[in-house]
Amino acid sequence: MLVPVFTLKLNHRINPRMVTVGKYDGTHPCLTAATQAGKVFIHNPHTRRQRFVPNQLLQGGLDSDTSLLNINQSVSCLTAGILNSRDGHDMLLVGTQTNLLAYDVHNNSDVFYKEVADGANAIVLGQLGEITSPLAIIGGNCTLQGFDQEGNDLFWTVTGDNVRSLALCDFDGDGKKELLAGSEDFDIRVFKEDEIIAEIAETETITALCHMHGTRFGYALANGTVGVYDRATRYWRIKSKNHAMSIHAFDLNSDGVCELITGWSNGKIDARSDRTGEVIFKDNFTNSVAGIVEEDYRMDGQTQLICCSIEGEVRGYLPASREMKGNLMDTNAEQDLIRELSQRKQNLLLELRNYEENSKVALSTLGGEGDGQIGIIPANTQLQTGLSVNIGTANQSPHVELNISTSNDTIIRAVLIFAEGIFDGESHVVHPSAHNLSGQILVPIIPPKDIPVDLHIKAFVGYRNSSMQFHVFELTRQLPRFSMYAQRTPGTASEPQSYVTFTVSDRVQRVVMWMNQNFLVPEDIDCPSMPLEVCFTSLRDGGQLSIKMDTNGEVTIGTEDIDLAGELIQSMASFLAIEDLQVEADFPAYFEELRQILVQVDDYHSVHQKLTAEMADHSNLVRSLMIRAEDARLMGDMRSMKKGYMELYDLNRDLINGYKIRSNNHTELLSCLRAVNQAIQRAGRLRVGKPKTQVISACRDAIKNSNVNALFKIIRAGTTLS
Repeated sequence: MLVPVFTLKLNHRINPRMVTVGKYDGTHPCLTAATQAGKVFIHNPHTRRQRFVPNQLLQGGLDSDTSLLNINQSVSCLTAGILNSRDGHDMLLVGTQTNLLAYDVHNNSDVFYKEVADGANAIVLGQLGEITSPLAIIGGNCTLQGFDQEGNDLFWTVTGDNVRSLALCDFDGDGKKELLAGSEDFDIRVFKEDEIIAEIAETETITALCHMHGTRFGYALANGTVGVYDRATRYWRIKSKNHAMSIHAFDLNSDGVCELITGWSNGKIDARSDRTGEVIFKDNFTNSVAGIVEEDYRMDGQTQLICCSIEGEVRGYLPASREMKGNLMDTNAEQDLIRELSQRKQNLLLELRNYEENSKVALSTLGGEGDGQIGIIPANTQLQTGLSVNIGTANQSPHVELNISTSNDTIIRAVLIFAEGIFDGESHVVHPSAHNLSGQILVPIIPPKDIPVDLHIKAFVGYRNSSMQFHVFELTRQLPRFSMYAQRTPGTASEPQSYVTFTVSDRVQRVVMWMNQNFLVPEDIDCPSMPLEVCFTSLRDGGQLSIKMDTNGEVTIGTEDIDLAGELIQSMASFLAIEDLQVEADFPAYFEELRQILVQVDDYHSVHQKLTAEMADHSNLVRSLMIRAEDARLMGDMRSMKKGYMELYDLNRDLINGYKIRSNNHTELLSCLRAVNQAIQRAGRLRVGKPKTQVISACRDAIKNSNVNALFKIIRAGTTLS
């Protein structure tokens, strides 16, 4: 049984997911965490002579192990590590919704203090790709930024939504670290410097990522799911009714391979095998877990797994000894495992008894005058499935229809469908009433996103009146990526005004093959004489889509949805193995909307500057009024004193109102900046390879220079302007 080797009780609450350990003097590890009221505490039990009492660090007398760093803003993320390899000691990095602070705790000085307009929701520190210096990489409002030790912005790119988690991992096994970014649009994106090399679709917001070993990494979702990927292949996942607050990779059973350590919102900590997800250790706090880190905190040469609760309780665990291998859980956990195996045994015995009784009934029926169908179905019974587009009725919205049927007169008693990202809870059950039983069941499906989905189907098949037990048929059917688009005849609807155009070297047969695999069409599209034209209607909003290809290999995709155009281009490029693709695009309605947003951004910036200047003037006036009022009090001039404090009261009220206006203005500004960042990301999604990277970089430069006309030219033409 594995027990903690040390336990601490710190007198500070800890914010969830904001725990780290740093050696700020290069030798002594200090537990660091964000706490309430915009403060960060540093626990340093190793030396009492070193006290941090700078202008920002508050509290921490000579008899205290803990010091407080006053940030004066709500902390949104923090980490510690070596930012400058020449220094030889760790830096503390603290992110808020407006700034990033790099703080040298040992020398009591700011390394840099940078304003980040898009905020800092997540942070990771390390080397990225071929960039030589370590970077502090923050994820914010649809953006990723990396700063070196001097605060220089060496890395910047956009992503699809607000970033919630970051990790560095050698994803492709080339010996260089890639950046994993989990965002609120349920995607894990892998960046090789500023190029996306992989996208993994999940079912909820990715709240945590951690590198395990090699190309393997762990992840956690907002719905209580944790699991492990090896590159883009998922090894396993489990789902809990509780939320995963922190995940960490640590070799707890000393087998040479890291386990996935998870801290949960109910206070439970468990360690799972990276290969199977099997629980090999668990323990419990009385409160929610805040964070999990590792360090030789006792400085005895052995690294401990350090777990912290939100109430400030800290426990340290050593890896298992040679004698303890395979026996990490306490006797209660072993009893739970025995009970689980006993329950499984009872279920198998019950299933066996059902088979035996079914066989007896069948034999007795065959010996009498029965129809021989009690629990027995013909050996040639098949479960058939079909997918089609249903344009809907007045009472039912358009959808994809899954048709499940049997090949004879048997009936389907119930159907279970498991699919990620389509159904609530990832599963759907159809259980017709007794008088509605038949050999066919129609299931409406409405995928929320254009991604391919595997439908895992289980159907209970038997006879209507005489079956006591049912046979379970299991099969898997893939839903095509663009299944929510119904094919229509060209010329039957108005053509979209927006389009993208590009040239491919592949034959038209390959493009037709791509369409047949990715769309639900009544019959396979034939390869006609050139030019090719295929049209679709969206089942979600009725939008029109056309795909054309001429004899020169020029492909034109007509759609008003710039996101759909990007998805189509990425899908086609992947199918045709296109590494670099230059595209020309024109989306007049979207460009006009973006132009209005950029005007709003300028307006909000002007208001922000004006309000900041007014607040500075008011602050100076407060100081003057306070001095005058106090002078009047000392001179016994009560009338002047009262008048001064009344003016001070009115001025304070104006300051509060001004702050509320600034806060609302900042919220609106963030919303507009998010839309601008998403526009850059969408412009990048319209290209593949180097042209994509060039467009993102050029768009950022145009925005920095406030060159709106250049921005739209770049999005249209896809080339960097001189």
